[in-house]
Amino acid sequence: MATGTEHVTSQILDYVLTHSSPPDPLLSELRAETARRFPDRVTLQIGAEQGTFMTLLSRLAAPRRVVEVGTFTGYSAICLARGLAPGGRMLCCDVNAEWTALAREYWAKAGLDGQIELRLGPATETLRALPADEPIDLAFIDADKAGYASYWAEIVPRTRSGGVILVDNTFLHGRIFGPDPDPDARAVRDFNEQVIADDRVELAMLSIGDGVIFARKK
Repeated sequence: MATGTEHVTSQILDYVLTHSSPPDPLLSELRAETARRFPDRVTLQIGAEQGTFMTLLSRLAAPRRVVEVGTFTGYSAICLARGLAPGGRMLCCDVNAEWTALAREYWAKAGLDGQIELRLGPATETLRALPADEPIDLAFIDADKAGYASYWAEIVPRTRSGGVILVDNTFLHGRIFGPDPDPDARAVRDFNEQVIADDRVELAMLSIGDGVIFARKK
């Protein structure tokens, strides 16, 4: 969920932002409210340019079933839910009731509260309980880094052929490149290697935001 862009210069980032469709007033308001309520956690929110990309991708895919692991205050969920096909549904998995209370407020303001379901609790358990006859069209993984491999293991088999899986923070602010990575950085680095070797998907790693894996289920 981070807005980290240490891999690009401020000049490039500014250019990207001014040459991308900007977030609408609701998303800008949510970003400001998140910063006000949770100033020490604001970097958990995806950047505006990443949100625009995810909205466009979702609108192109027109998914009926979207799953998000790691919701924070709901910005990314709004971006993805705006592309849902008629009758489509989104499931958000998180463990923090305080953060997601703000998400619920803004889903309602966006007119999306009827399409988004929030389940609080360990995401792996939530994913394992999903019905087998409801394949995932689009998934977004953006939670605790040590859990990435477990979430991937549950999501990939449940994703339909041609479905899309996005994974955030694959650079982890450049920490994965250090000679002595911390546990989170090591987990992300190991995950990146695991995914590129997974023959169930084809993927591109994008240098948007803090690094995003864009995978398509074969």
